[in-house]
Amino acid sequence: MTDTSRARLHAARQQFSPEVTYLNTATHGLPPLRARQALDRLTHEVAAGRFQPKDADSVVESARSAYGRLVGVPAERIAVGTHVSQFAGTIAASLPVGSEVLVAENEFTSVVFPFMARETEGIRVREVPLDRLPDEVGPGTSLVAVAAVQSADGAIAPLADLVTACADHGARLMLDTTQSFGWLPLPADRVDFTVCSTYKWALGPRGAAFLTGTPGALATLRPLAPNWFAGADPWSSLYGGPLRLADAPRRLDLAPVWPAWYGLLPALELIEEVGVETIRAHDTALGDRLRTAMGLEPAGSAIVSLEVSEEAARRAAEAGIVTALRDGRLRASFHLYNDEDDVDRLVKALT
Repeated sequence: MTDTSRARLHAARQQFSPEVTYLNTATHGLPPLRARQALDRLTHEVAAGRFQPKDADSVVESARSAYGRLVGVPAERIAVGTHVSQFAGTIAASLPVGSEVLVAENEFTSVVFPFMARETEGIRVREVPLDRLPDEVGPGTSLVAVAAVQSADGAIAPLADLVTACADHGARLMLDTTQSFGWLPLPADRVDFTVCSTYKWALGPRGAAFLTGTPGALATLRPLAPNWFAGADPWSSLYGGPLRLADAPRRLDLAPVWPAWYGLLPALELIEEVGVETIRAHDTALGDRLRTAMGLEPAGSAIVSLEVSEEAARRAAEAGIVTALRDGRLRASFHLYNDEDDVDRLVKALT
């Protein structure tokens, strides 16, 4: 890591003030100071009666553009919403009857439930092991839906092989990047659909999400919940007909939860300043430090899943270390506000 990268990491770290050893970004990230200040200003404006909803439009558009720069997708190919399941549901609703959808075993339900909910309508959902997904794509596969990084254990999907397998068989690929955006660079411009909630490594408040896609894939989607914000001119689309939705992905926009976007924009700007590659090197080094200390092979993930005793988990909690229990295992996850001392503190508590 270069001196410049280290300096940027150090500067970013000053934006956070956890009062515990926080190793739980996979549940939700900590807001940086600049995001908290933006939310404080918004709350003051609302309480003072000076907030105008139109004022939020530029914030949403700036966040859309910042996200586009970070993932390498033009802003005009990005829709905004509130949760991954809404966008996954839009994709599911656009599949023709008889489609086969491949998903990973033990996948997060916001990725799979929207497709399983259509099984009574003739959609077939098939669960296979994560590492077998590329091999299971065939001529009858319409879509592969998978998280780029698994919520339960931090396993990274075989992305390059999936992109190739889907292209070879004419299937589309939907990646949930909620657990990867902000630390794992991905070829989003070559993926049919990506869906992302931004309250984890993106460090935003809960209530903002993005959908990206290739032009051909996006053209197949019809709005599942068309609304005024998806109008060609949102503030002239408040009442009555005719239907007048925007072109391109903006027709898929969902009305924004305004505070979420006010908190998200400064967080995205911070990630841009540090750089995703720098964050990846930092976060994964901490994850691999923990894995090595616990007798596991490095995996290059910011999420580590450990099989530990209830007593060990209790010791960690009593030491002020915040982790999560997922799928019967202790899950630790690392980001900008963590360092090697945090890892060593957890290892000491567990061992």
